Amino acid sequence: MYLQHFGLNETPFSLTPNTQFFLNTGSHHEALNLLLVGLENQAGFIKIVGEVGTGKTLLCRKLLNALNDDYVTAYIPNPKLTPAGMRVALAEELHIKVHRNEGQHSVLKKISSRLIELVGEGKSVVLLIDEAQAMPEDTIESIRLLTNLETETQKLFQIVLFGQPELDKLLDRPTLRQLKQRITFSYRLKPLSLQSLLLYINHRLTGSGYNGDQLFDRAALKKLYKGSQGIPRLVNILAHKALMVAYGKGDRRIGAAHIKRAIVDTEGVRGSSKLLSLNRARLAIYATLAGLSAIFYVAWGML
Repeated sequence: MYLQHFGLNETPFSLTPNTQFFLNTGSHHEALNLLLVGLENQAGFIKIVGEVGTGKTLLCRKLLNALNDDYVTAYIPNPKLTPAGMRVALAEELHIKVHRNEGQHSVLKKISSRLIELVGEGKSVVLLIDEAQAMPEDTIESIRLLTNLETETQKLFQIVLFGQPELDKLLDRPTLRQLKQRITFSYRLKPLSLQSLLLYINHRLTGSGYNGDQLFDRAALKKLYKGSQGIPRLVNILAHKALMVAYGKGDRRIGAAHIKRAIVDTEGVRGSSKLLSLNRARLAIYATLAGLSAIFYVAWGML
């Protein structure tokens, strides 16, 4: 593809949440610090909310890598489960053997015993739930009930919820007010600023082996920021396509024209529909002019 053309070792703007490319600055820096401090102080429930594409899953994986051996983690990436399914998933994450058709009372008893065992070993147990807005209401309530498991001096485990803004709407339901009251810390991820966007682009390029001059010029960065609105996933998509466009033309630097072409090619990006409509209108005008020219030449030839 374009890797050799730009002197890259790997694709810098992949959509895979690779912690190698985690940029510990701005909103993500604040969120990671809050998570680490909150877990260190036995916060109980922590909630991280962000729009689609703001890097919640990457932050979750970074947290998993950042926690030391004092922590035992359970990670549920797809929590659209029944209460029974959630308990079984937690048991499996804690390496508890659960037999098929085993009663839920037995599963809960095994989870409680395992948690007490881990806490007795000086471990802190953390359950991380990604895409938490997808959880059914009764499953969320079952998680709250799980947190009632405790010794005389401390809770047996903590929970971190990562979700889209719909999670806040879900937790605003009167039936879930008890869980909402238990959320000690919460944070909303913000899009990248224009300054952070420059750091983000350079961080990813450097991490992919690029060591040349500034690859994206200032006009390109402004166009990229306007099109993506600072949403990391959209930044990745547009930057990747811009590199492909530049490679196809043999260009060595990314300018506003390359970003513009990437925007036109990407649905859901600010300005894409407008640019596409403009291009279609231009093509229609050109087609009309070409048709009129053909009619003119035919008429001229008949004179």
